[in-house]
Amino acid sequence: MRWIELKRDIRMNKGLYVLILPIVLFLFIFNYLPMGGIVLAFERFTPKNGVFFSEWVGLKHFISFFTSVYFVRVLKNTLILSMLSLIIGFPMPIIFALMLNEVEQDWFRKCIQVVSYMPNFISTVVICGIIIDFVATKGLITQLLVKIGVLDEAKNLLTISPYFRPIMVLSDLWQGTGFGSILYLATLSGINQELYEAATIDGANRWKQAWHVTLPGIAPTITIMLIMRIGSLLAANSDKILLLYTPLTYEVADVIGTFVYRKGLIEQDYGYSAAVGLFNSVIGMILLVVSNGVSRKIGDTSLF
Repeated sequence: MRWIELKRDIRMNKGLYVLILPIVLFLFIFNYLPMGGIVLAFERFTPKNGVFFSEWVGLKHFISFFTSVYFVRVLKNTLILSMLSLIIGFPMPIIFALMLNEVEQDWFRKCIQVVSYMPNFISTVVICGIIIDFVATKGLITQLLVKIGVLDEAKNLLTISPYFRPIMVLSDLWQGTGFGSILYLATLSGINQELYEAATIDGANRWKQAWHVTLPGIAPTITIMLIMRIGSLLAANSDKILLLYTPLTYEVADVIGTFVYRKGLIEQDYGYSAAVGLFNSVIGMILLVVSNGVSRKIGDTSLF
């Protein structure tokens, strides 16, 4: 019955299905077909033998990872960097959107928006190059920290472990706050203005209007974005870390994503790296499902 209804719908909306076809193909080729590579996590894979003829080792790679000295380090660093990004980075686009919403001059608000969006359109490689130059021994930020007395002498900040995490968090804020606020600004524009008029009549000032009208209006959007952020908690912006970290900062910077890169592409231990990547994906899926379930039960807002 459903198949008949689907065929009827396809006949009635051929144009829409043609438009969505490239997206479906893209997802199938780049998101679903690669899932066949999961089998590598249970093999001692070699390019010579291929996927079908490599030695089957079962859970050996998982056991090796869980019992290795790197397991605690990479998991701890991943969680710390991800939690810092969640606690500091997630609220900032919301706060920024609320502040922009209070700006009355359109030209000034648009200028701020354009300036804040620009870092997001710069390649991560270029962003990392800028960061490396700014925190180098003779870099602008390093020299400024020496001038104000934070550093006794000029050093490359990326080689000092305690500075790596603040550099990551602050650069993420600079790069993503403006662009992340777009969705919240769009949601704010859809709030019924009569609610603000009613709040004004009731004597509510700007702070009370923001608390009782604005925040409840964007609460569903905040909830959905939070669920998605929690689902990708273990991603920890691995690409950026890979471009910035050095062996001197592995102790605080090595995360699951960078560990998979080194094991898979540098050491060519494909089965081991696939096992670690699968572990990361499974935990991410569990976090997504749990956070979605909690959100649906508490606030009736969920992804699925």
